[in-house]
Amino acid sequence: MPTSLPFTPAELWQMLLTHLWLSGLALLAAVAIAVPAAVLFARRRRAAEAVLQFTNILQTIPSLALLGLLIPFVGIGSPPVLIALTLYALLPIFQNTYLGLTQIDQSIQDAYTAFGLSRWQSLWRIELPMALPAMISGIRTAAVLIVGTATLAALIGAGGLGNLILLGIDRNNMTMTFTGALLSALLAVGVSGIIGLLQKSRRKLPIILALAVGFGALGLSQVSFTPATQNVVIAGKMGSEPDILINMYKLLIESENPNIKVIVKPNFGKTTFLFNALNSGEIDIYPEFTGTVLETLVQVPPEQKNRHLSPDETYQRGKQLLAEQYQLEFLPPMSYQNTYALAVKESYGAAHQLNAISDLKQAAPDIRAGFSLEFTDRADGYKGMQAAGITLKHIVSLEPALRYTALLNDKIDLVEAFSTDAELKQYQLRLLKDDIALFPAYQGAPLMKAEFATKNPQIVAALNRLAGKISEAEMSEMNYRVKVQGESAENVARDYLEKNGLLAK
Repeated sequence: MPTSLPFTPAELWQMLLTHLWLSGLALLAAVAIAVPAAVLFARRRRAAEAVLQFTNILQTIPSLALLGLLIPFVGIGSPPVLIALTLYALLPIFQNTYLGLTQIDQSIQDAYTAFGLSRWQSLWRIELPMALPAMISGIRTAAVLIVGTATLAALIGAGGLGNLILLGIDRNNMTMTFTGALLSALLAVGVSGIIGLLQKSRRKLPIILALAVGFGALGLSQVSFTPATQNVVIAGKMGSEPDILINMYKLLIESENPNIKVIVKPNFGKTTFLFNALNSGEIDIYPEFTGTVLETLVQVPPEQKNRHLSPDETYQRGKQLLAEQYQLEFLPPMSYQNTYALAVKESYGAAHQLNAISDLKQAAPDIRAGFSLEFTDRADGYKGMQAAGITLKHIVSLEPALRYTALLNDKIDLVEAFSTDAELKQYQLRLLKDDIALFPAYQGAPLMKAEFATKNPQIVAALNRLAGKISEAEMSEMNYRVKVQGESAENVARDYLEKNGLLAK
């Protein structure tokens, strides 16, 4: 189990700043919405109850579900995260501000009205200052909630400390997971402490304005960290293998033309997130696999379904349909197959005589399987197994990063795997032979817009150096070095390219 952190202090600092920026901007937006709303509804009790019910409903929506609902409208990255965090923060701020305003003794308000103060003068000089402690208490609650929830930003490519946590889980690196969780907790405690001091201060308004200016400046600085003139953005899915591949793409492109600026975004999200990001122009390139194209991304004509294709036929069919349906260019694939596989512990496979997938039929009643939700729902996954007459009685849904841990702890007996997973070598697992032709070919290749490919032939030529390269054994070894031995993906990628003479001189 690797225990090192594959990030420089500057990269960790950038994650922390991104997390703070997302949290701070969402908090400011929530304050800007909730406080005026509370003022507006303070004298409209019935309407206020409806608003409170609405904000309560928003808080009951699971954060992942809310992000999923927002993505079709605003894309991935920071926008859906900022909207979701803002919505979650509305309830405590609105509720506390509203209660602070409505609990002011009416006689106090009447007294100041008698002195000739207008409604706005009374609000600004009397009501808001008296309600300020309750308001700040709501802001404090919202801030802690936001900082914790912002870790989910990493799932859709918005960055932050969630990158550390998710990558640590994926690579079974407890140091990374703990560091991400600790920094997030410390950030929440720090923000809560600062707001707590604000509650005790006599000069609350100047401090609030200073914090607002500070968060605004931080937001501008984050925008400046991402150059508007960047040439190419390359993103990868979760895991060590996509991380290695996108670093290979970066090194190949920059060796061909040092003037091209390449930004890599590792662990950007899952398949649909990256595909949508590519189509929306948020990224320029990402590595995709031929089998995934046909099974998930394109609409395959009915007459072409359920046909077992050769690796080359799978690529050619996917390339054609991507071009026709999405105007995307799928470059020639690498040599190795990273297909789905089913794996068991060697001892379990020997005891139950499991050598091929068809052997699962006789052992199905007793096998405890751990599959990802994606595998369970795919025609080249569990649905395909059912079509072949293999129905398992005991299936639990697990994130891919957790399945091997559950297998080693004897919580499950069977897992889905990818044929180049580092854990297969690390734990000496038994792969079941695909004797029912369940899994299609899965060869990786760069995916980009056709327009981008036409405008950047030099980039296409650089990436095509990987066509037909990298064996399954080589990819498995590189995954092992990154995921188990803790080497950086960039160093492993550079090592392979240099040894095979693929970098331009």
